Amino acid sequence: MDSPLLLPIARVQPENAQAKTLYFDHALHSQPGQFVMAWLPGIDQKPFSVAYDNGREFGFTVFPVGPLSQALVSLQPGDRVGITGPYGHPFSVKKDRHYITIGGGYGAGPLALLAERAAAAGAQVDFCLGAKTEGLLLFAQRVKTVPNLRVHIATDDGSLGRRGYVTEILEELLLETGAQTRLIAACGPELMEKKVLDLCNEHDVECEISLERYTKCGFGVCGQCCVDPLGIRMCVEGPVVDRETANRISEFGAYHRDKSGTKIRY
Repeated sequence: MDSPLLLPIARVQPENAQAKTLYFDHALHSQPGQFVMAWLPGIDQKPFSVAYDNGREFGFTVFPVGPLSQALVSLQPGDRVGITGPYGHPFSVKKDRHYITIGGGYGAGPLALLAERAAAAGAQVDFCLGAKTEGLLLFAQRVKTVPNLRVHIATDDGSLGRRGYVTEILEELLLETGAQTRLIAACGPELMEKKVLDLCNEHDVECEISLERYTKCGFGVCGQCCVDPLGIRMCVEGPVVDRETANRISEFGAYHRDKSGTKIRY
């Protein structure tokens, strides 16, 4: 088991009405789609996708939804967080692909890093963001300066971009772009991801999907994040899986398990 590094927070960046990104001066050397385990003594340890990594500094974005995340967003520069990782199988970065990233809610975190890395490698990127309302969007401004990148936004209430679901933007892009070089990358609510997979199957397009499951250890020992019927661990063989693997996971879009192992259906 890795021992946590107690890293001081270098800076805190508010991202929207709820979320904050915590930055650390540490060479993590992560790849897009990987995660760290963040630990606060006496509270909890949870996985967080890496949202930023320039080789010298990394950051992860936090929405306050539970005891640990609520405690994390209240921290200030200089406060320390226990960090282990990076863990997990990442998104691929290929210069000869046209990336269409589909991010819903806080799923935009690893996709912003992917978009930056892919564009830097010479790929064309369509960065698609979805949220309930404008105030919950992530990283729309951050990626606007990335070369070879177009931003597309959908909000449920129509407060910014088109009114509707971000998967509707994907449907349109699949009709307008060349099939051979496209790679769809998705991260967000699972029913959104299942729609992405269905569209990619329909159009026979390569895709990679970040599949979240309840994670205790982060490095493949406990088996809590195994998926039916393959038994693969989402903290090791995932969280990012390709289209073929996603199609073989029977629970995908149907149910997940809580910390007790009970099936929770969507």
